[in-house]
Amino acid sequence: MIHPASKVLLRFAPSPTGALHLGGLRTALYNHLFAKKHGGEWILRIEDTDAARTVPGAVERIREALEWAGLEYDYGPGKGGPHAPYVQSERLDLYHSYAQKLLDSGHAYRCFCSPNRLAETRERLARSGSYSTYDKACLHLTEEEVARRVRAGEKSVIRMNDGHLPSRSTPPDLVFGPLKDSHASLPTDPVLLKSDLFPTYHLASVVDDHEMGITQVVRGEEWLPSLSLHLDLYASLSLTPPQFAHLPILLNPDGTKMSKRKGDVDVLDFKRRGWEPIAILNWLALAGWGIPQEDAQAPSSGEAKQAPDSTTLMSLEQMIKEFELSSLTHRRTVLDPVKLQYLNKHHLIKSMTTDDGLLALAEKVRDIVKEAQYTSAPYIKDVIVALQGRLTNLHELPILAPYFFVDPDWASDEAHDMSEGLSSVQYVVSKLKERLATETSIWSALDLSNIVREEVRKTGFPSKQCMMILRHALSGMKTGPGVGDILRVLGRDRAIARLANAQPPH
Repeated sequence: MIHPASKVLLRFAPSPTGALHLGGLRTALYNHLFAKKHGGEWILRIEDTDAARTVPGAVERIREALEWAGLEYDYGPGKGGPHAPYVQSERLDLYHSYAQKLLDSGHAYRCFCSPNRLAETRERLARSGSYSTYDKACLHLTEEEVARRVRAGEKSVIRMNDGHLPSRSTPPDLVFGPLKDSHASLPTDPVLLKSDLFPTYHLASVVDDHEMGITQVVRGEEWLPSLSLHLDLYASLSLTPPQFAHLPILLNPDGTKMSKRKGDVDVLDFKRRGWEPIAILNWLALAGWGIPQEDAQAPSSGEAKQAPDSTTLMSLEQMIKEFELSSLTHRRTVLDPVKLQYLNKHHLIKSMTTDDGLLALAEKVRDIVKEAQYTSAPYIKDVIVALQGRLTNLHELPILAPYFFVDPDWASDEAHDMSEGLSSVQYVVSKLKERLATETSIWSALDLSNIVREEVRKTGFPSKQCMMILRHALSGMKTGPGVGDILRVLGRDRAIARLANAQPPH
């Protein structure tokens, strides 16, 4: 159930350690869908507390990827908002004040142990069979000793005191339902504030989620082991936690976990390779969303409904309307590239049904074929329509049908294979050329497919052979749109010239 007391506010909080990858985009998408479905808003927050791993320009690339995908956040970098700044490195004083509250209450303490001592302690504890990772040596320092060492400039961290935690419960997850408390799997007395005075993710995220009024945290499954620590922090600070929803991890087709290090998951790479942003969102939205809403938390209507299958064509508005966290599978999900091809192809077809959509596609193609001679938007629109149903990705267009932009390559192996066994090439080509040259009607008004059939019939040669002859003359390629469609797109002058210049088989 969604808490009705306050307006729904979510956050997408990537670290600027590299490009936005597909898993991150899916998390942003689910935050967007949930927020908009419930009349709420969402924040882009940059979690850059690990300065050593921060990549210059990463924030700009994250914002570019979100903008390309059509996911517009309500508050965040470049937009501001009531809880700015939205970059954690600009909020350090806030984290320090909360760390001091934990120190004052005895829920945290300063630790002055050196890295070498910590490593030796971990090894000693492991050899003894202990599951502890730290011996709590600094927990027993007196206030006077701590103050003296701080004044002396000794470096320290602030640790959680896991031996002094208030009682709390573990609320059910919005995706996984009831959870077991995983406190035992946490390191002993986890670090909250590092010696460089930057907070760890755990302290910063809890503080920011509270300060910004986040009502639901929708994030990856990899944060489930940390949930107990976060709930401990909320309880230690006497704060009410938000509701949590953890998203199952996306897998590559070979079953391995998707990661930035493995490459080929950068969202902007998909932009560069010509995929439609709505197809990417559709693909990601349906990854793991496809179980009936039975024995799960009921949707707001109180009625169970069937979730869409993994190839349902959906607009962003439809995704918002249909989305339910309770319909997500608990299993890790393989992101199948074949499904992206299917969705992209059908979103292209859908875009071709309106003039505005077709024009937008034509403008994208212009960038791909900008070096060609024929690049006007009306011409490219005709090319796209002719190839309808054949295109999976707009970047395929100059590969599938280069003859619309340059003269056929009659010297290619494919053209040579086509011409083998063909006879009377010149006769068939010349008859069609003569017929077209005598047509005085507006080219677009001619039934070119019917004209081609009539002239083929007159030759007396088998239709299949004649069509291959004409394809060879007009395109030099075995497959493609119908001959009539090729003629229509080329236009009167280019079509007749191409038939006149057709290369006979050698």
